[in-house]
Amino acid sequence: MLPAMSLAEPSSYSGADIVALATRIRAFLEAEVYPLELDANEMTHERLLALRDAARQAGVYGPQLAKEHGGLGLSLEQLPSIFEAAGRSLLGPLALNCSAPDEGNIHTLELAATPEQRARYLRPLAEGHVRSAFAMTEPAPGAGSDPNAIRTVARREGNDFVIDGDKWFITGADGAAFFLVMARTRPDGPALKGCTILLVDAGTPGLSIVRRVPVMGGHVPGGHCELRFAGCRVPASQILGEEHGGFALAQRRLGPARLTHCMRWTGAAQRALELAIDRARGREAFGSLLADKQAVQWMIADSHTELELGRLMIQRAASLLAAGGEARVECAMAKVHVAESVNRVIDRAIQICGALGISGDLPLGAMYAEARAFRIYDGASEVHRMVIARELLRTPR
Repeated sequence: MLPAMSLAEPSSYSGADIVALATRIRAFLEAEVYPLELDANEMTHERLLALRDAARQAGVYGPQLAKEHGGLGLSLEQLPSIFEAAGRSLLGPLALNCSAPDEGNIHTLELAATPEQRARYLRPLAEGHVRSAFAMTEPAPGAGSDPNAIRTVARREGNDFVIDGDKWFITGADGAAFFLVMARTRPDGPALKGCTILLVDAGTPGLSIVRRVPVMGGHVPGGHCELRFAGCRVPASQILGEEHGGFALAQRRLGPARLTHCMRWTGAAQRALELAIDRARGREAFGSLLADKQAVQWMIADSHTELELGRLMIQRAASLLAAGGEARVECAMAKVHVAESVNRVIDRAIQICGALGISGDLPLGAMYAEARAFRIYDGASEVHRMVIARELLRTPR
């Protein structure tokens, strides 16, 4: 076990502190997390709790969490290199409790939860004792990339809401302790101004998990599930934030959440590139090392260039959000670039490693299967391109 590490207060973190913490996280992953990658699908809740205890002892647990919840209290602007270090393994963010969807749900609860909700939901989630899920996406013709198409309804009956509707591809749903459920509370009019987020406990009558949807990859505890709400009754005290203000709250969550996804995936792609470089330096073919062949050199150069550009885009968007800006276009650009370049970087790494790249001896195959979805979730690349273009087209020269 690695010895514990103490850091300065967040207000006095220096660049050297951040570099030291990122190095610390990489060492923790190499010692505690990489050995578990071959059995990633066997990550039971008990094993996850033990891994998080090890992260606490190593002083790397919860970089983004407030110190009152046992975290390190870093700001969004300080997180890019830290989440990148955690993302070098698909299990790293889980170990540090900075993985989706819990990381985004914690942020949402911090923004809007009442004192009672903070005690009941935020504290155990931040302390890593439970998991959660965010239930918004629906099967056709319900909401996917178009949130206005949301069809799940929560109708008020006295002091309660009764939820009816279907959700699917809800990450981490199987085994989640509670759900943040987006539902229409105004049946007429645009959904963007008539939806509410309701906190629904697992086991509430009327809520059922229909199935785990089979998907590429599968390293996420709880899978990606289809849910059904049929007369699911919850008290009005379970509203998170304001009634009819669900999408406004979700927008405050989604910008930072897209960036933290980009940070974590940059770490996975960087590790993929390093594995490819190691293979190129050690593998000889046709009388010379792969590293001496121009085709391989150009793949490595392109991957490094794309990763560096992504880091700059992430850092700029994080700085704008930290300064109070909306940064919609900057977050959209970062999401498009990183989601697409990460897929290219991992693909090139597999190509350089050849048959070894698609084997279970390296994590590249698992990364490849998981990374493809990043071009779809948290806004498909096409939707973000639309956001960027619309903003440019309506801005005066």
